[in-house]
Amino acid sequence: MATFKEYKKKNGEKLWMVTAYLGIDYVTGKQVNVTIRNAKTKKEAQSKLNKKRIDFEAGISTTEVNYTFQQVYDDWIEQYQHTVKESTFVKTKRIFKNHILPYFGEMRIKKIKIQHCQKAINLWSKNLKRFNMIMNYAGMVFDYAVRIELINTNPTKLVTKPMAKETIEEKGDNFYTKEELTLFFNCLSKENEPKIYSLFRVLAYTGMRKGEALALTWSDISFEDQTITVNKTLTRGEESKLIIQTPKTGSSKRVVSVDDETLDILKKWRKTQKKDYFVIGINTLGRNQLVFSNLKNEFLQPTVTRKYMKQVCDKYKLKPITTHGFRHTHCSLLFEAGASIKEVQDRLGHTDIQTTMNIYAHVSQQKKDETAARFANFMSN
Repeated sequence: MATFKEYKKKNGEKLWMVTAYLGIDYVTGKQVNVTIRNAKTKKEAQSKLNKKRIDFEAGISTTEVNYTFQQVYDDWIEQYQHTVKESTFVKTKRIFKNHILPYFGEMRIKKIKIQHCQKAINLWSKNLKRFNMIMNYAGMVFDYAVRIELINTNPTKLVTKPMAKETIEEKGDNFYTKEELTLFFNCLSKENEPKIYSLFRVLAYTGMRKGEALALTWSDISFEDQTITVNKTLTRGEESKLIIQTPKTGSSKRVVSVDDETLDILKKWRKTQKKDYFVIGINTLGRNQLVFSNLKNEFLQPTVTRKYMKQVCDKYKLKPITTHGFRHTHCSLLFEAGASIKEVQDRLGHTDIQTTMNIYAHVSQQKKDETAARFANFMSN
């Protein structure tokens, strides 16, 4: 049933409108009504209504849905949750909450153009180190909008990326030389913190990631075989809760050989742990006992390494590096010791050999620079 009505505009022009019920939307289950205006004649209004009915019966939407970026994100994130680890999901939600949604959230996704995305990445680049990563995450939502045919192209693909500011890691300074590493441990030994000393020894002499070291249990260490099995990592899940997951690479495990001195340090720490924790009523002989735990025998907070790094470096005037810098240090010194690229890749658990190659290139360049300096020194004497 359709209702036709003639009406008059302010300029006196007479036009026709028609209101009609089309049926039930098979997707939403709701009634669909349509109103058509600006027809010059009743016949034209009827013709436009007939077209709407044909489109509706063919399954074509009679109204254009104008979703906001926030609405598309809400749909995308629900599906994304089932494709990644909990820690990655939490990190992704945090990035959107802090950076992407405040900028794009209320915008209509069909109206977002390249220039909007360019302004966003320019803004983020002023204060954020990983601004390219943030734009990549925003791009995932636009890609999803393309897949569900809301938009034709992803506008983030054509932005011009600003030049990144140099950081310690990007400058290539986030590692210790052999002499600097020896000095660091000489200074750390004066602090009389056997647990912390053992933790940094494991980081520097195995190349483990911090989360992997903090997740270690004594059952992962074979003193007979002189190996440590890396099969889990400590990370943060929902509500910042510390949780155990499989390693970053997604592989089930890797087995790392360990030198005699590092094993001796770990043996001494195990005895000290047993004695000190027994005094406060904690039995550390269980199979799943953490190698590095707090005084409640719970997970150590991942920030503990940064705290001790700053404390030791400030006190003894050492070059500051990040905790991850010990992994870079281990990798660099392995190359200097003559290890092959494949051996280093396997030991550190690099899924992408390019990661290993990048560090190798850095070490090779350093050697070239040293060679040039030795030649110049020889010629000047």
